[in-house]
Amino acid sequence: MRNRLKVLRAERAWSQADAAARLQISRQSFNAIETGKFDPSLPLAFRIARLFGARIEDIFEDPDVDARATA
Repeated sequence: MRNRLKVLRAERAWSQADAAARLQISRQSFNAIETGKFDPSLPLAFRIARLFGARIEDIFEDPDVDARATA
């Protein structure tokens, strides 16, 4: 799943460790989510959205939605 975490984090001048600490997860977990290697649980996605003051759908993009729209 694609996401805007790197951009949102950079806008705040946070390291991955800073963001992870605010979310109470490991830096490794945050890195896996940010790089698209791991999809967050729904509760964690809500926490991420609250942290960045955005809606879940504004942070995470479902690539299948793009495929369905053009099919």
